[in-house]
Amino acid sequence: MGGHKLFRRVLLMGVAVVLSTVRLAFAAGDSATLTLTEGSRLMIPAQVNGRAVDVLLDSAAEATLVDREFAKMLKLGSGEAVAGHGSGESSFEANLVSGVTLEALGVVLKDQTVAIVDLGDVGRRLLKHRLDVILGREVFDAVRLSIDIEGRRIAVVTRERAPHGVRLDLLSEHGVETVPVRVESGEPVRATFDLGNGSKVLVSASFAARTHLLTDGREVTSERGGGLGGETQQQVVKLKSLEIAGHRFENVSAAVDPQSSASDINIGVTILRHFRITTDFAQHAVWLEPRAAADSK
Repeated sequence: MGGHKLFRRVLLMGVAVVLSTVRLAFAAGDSATLTLTEGSRLMIPAQVNGRAVDVLLDSAAEATLVDREFAKMLKLGSGEAVAGHGSGESSFEANLVSGVTLEALGVVLKDQTVAIVDLGDVGRRLLKHRLDVILGREVFDAVRLSIDIEGRRIAVVTRERAPHGVRLDLLSEHGVETVPVRVESGEPVRATFDLGNGSKVLVSASFAARTHLLTDGREVTSERGGGLGGETQQQVVKLKSLEIAGHRFENVSAAVDPQSSASDINIGVTILRHFRITTDFAQHAVWLEPRAAADSK
């Protein structure tokens, strides 16, 4: 979703809780079907306070979001009112509720703080149906994951074996994890690792300005975009090339993200589906193995 933003203290609380209350109910190899929706969003089965629900997987979400109607069904309570900021044009209202148990892939995360929000608009626009939960980075912080978007599988994997692929160091920016990429002939920059982004690559307004993407003569178009916070109009350009983990993509469509907190680049499913992915947020790394290379073994 481009990484929804709540107060910084929520992120810090969430990471501390993950590290202290993970119950090792999983075993390496626990896996689930990864559903790729028509809008290129990733869904997996999960549970919230023991209630089964299909959740949208979002590695760039600082905290898990629960729809207000679903929260009422779970009797989660009202919690503390805060303002959040997503990839849409406006801020959105949220209520923070603690003491929630999240379960996915056999991982049990107790005493989590989640944000109660209205996901009705997001579900209708992005999925064409109801969306109850966006599962944030908590599970990524807790375990090492193997993710195969084209193969439709996600699994917990052991740290005893070295993953295949190119290792990329993760660095945190504004509460989300970033990886190094190169755009055209420029120096390496940081890109948000965003499995919740099923749309185009995003470039920040500041990056677009300093690299003259909107003024160097290339075609600039406009289209609708946005996530939490509502729909917005986005300027769209073509990047001559984008390189990640030694793999080069050419003629990449990219939308300009006006959010001041945006990383220079945001890569989502359109790029990451070409790799078999291993994530280990706790060890500050991801590994990307091109599918063509993996399939030839």
